[in-house]
Amino acid sequence: MSELSTEAPAQSAKPTIFFDGVSSRRRQVRLALGDALEIAEEGGAPVRWAYADIRRADSPAGILRLACTTAPPLARLEIRDAALAADVTARCMRLDEHQTSRRGIAKIVGWSVAAAISIVCVVLFGVPLAADRLAPLVPKPIERRIGDASEVQVKTIFGRSVCQDPAGKAAFTKLVNRLRDAAGLDDDAMTAGVLPTPVPNAFALPGGKVYVLRGLLDKAQDPDELAGILAHELGHLKHHDNMRGLIYNGGTSFLIGLLFGDITGSSAVIFASRSVVEASYSREAETAADTFAIEIMHKLGRSPKPAAELMFRITGKEGGSGFTILASHPLTEDRLARMTKEDRPASGPPLLTDKEWQALKGICGSGKI
Repeated sequence: MSELSTEAPAQSAKPTIFFDGVSSRRRQVRLALGDALEIAEEGGAPVRWAYADIRRADSPAGILRLACTTAPPLARLEIRDAALAADVTARCMRLDEHQTSRRGIAKIVGWSVAAAISIVCVVLFGVPLAADRLAPLVPKPIERRIGDASEVQVKTIFGRSVCQDPAGKAAFTKLVNRLRDAAGLDDDAMTAGVLPTPVPNAFALPGGKVYVLRGLLDKAQDPDELAGILAHELGHLKHHDNMRGLIYNGGTSFLIGLLFGDITGSSAVIFASRSVVEASYSREAETAADTFAIEIMHKLGRSPKPAAELMFRITGKEGGSGFTILASHPLTEDRLARMTKEDRPASGPPLLTDKEWQALKGICGSGKI
């Protein structure tokens, strides 16, 4: 059986199994080693595989599993007899030709590294550039739809009804209108309201929606403090930061997921990577919104410093509270220092009268949430 010239059927102490790649039927066959490998099942027509077309397939220990480039893709021959397997292997000179060589592995690794570097560059430079260019081009109706969807979620969390005290609402509208006019925003480009929750915050949503939470209003001591915060949020609207953030976050999520793949433990890596790059991008937007607020307050003849004092009163010093590389906002003490440098004596009229300010403070009534 060890002679290469024999054409007699090869005898095997263990069964040789053949799958023809067309059906799932397991066939027990005999082999003839002639000018080609002949696979014969009792009562059936033999199948011939040229030795040059035979390739090794993955298999468990003790089995030689073969495929053929000219046979159906799923066709497999399983030889369990070691002597027969050695005899067949000796005739198949191109058995492992499809296996990746060291040079091929190096090439694959090289291209993989290049692809990874390309994705990182796109995340750091390409996606932010695309977000900056695309955000202003998003049609207003689409932006409003996104804002409406966000508004439903926000109101579910912070209260479904907007504070409606008539005198307080009139004072709030007056303050917002003065800031909006100074910011150069269209009359129909924004809506604003106060939500009845003790959380001290304010935020802008896509589609020109700005909300102040009652907790922030409770902690504000004068109209200039609240006005500076509102001007900051108008800066986000002016710069299309919400849409830029959506485009940027969607792009980075896809690309970083593509880079790390869906493997065990990759979620933590993806989250950490996204946190770093998105925090950096958010800090830029927050700094730009602060600059916008400073300009608006100066335009109205008021100081931006009170807004920073309100933020510092709420958050306290942040420098020793954690990893600043992951912070999505500039540190409050840094913002206070910056706005203190921009402090100027008031040269414009008060934004609200004392009576209007007291009415605004009571816009949500006396009920506590």
